[in-house]
Amino acid sequence: MADMNQNLTCRQALADAFQALSDEAVKAGWPEGDVALALAELAEERVIELTATVIMEGFIDPPFIAAGGRRNG
Repeated sequence: MADMNQNLTCRQALADAFQALSDEAVKAGWPEGDVALALAELAEERVIELTATVIMEGFIDPPFIAAGGRRNG
């Protein structure tokens, strides 16, 4: 089963940097909605890359499956 505490810890560790990146993009003149959408699309692309790697390697990490496709570490 996925370690929900580990996922939460990871999210907390990334939250400040994520917010800073978003804030910098808004300060540079990008609308907040566009920034949010771009960040979501980049995250989705990363998930697709990881999924492709898993498929190409023919290996699926059991914690990855248990997390519903989300990396815990």
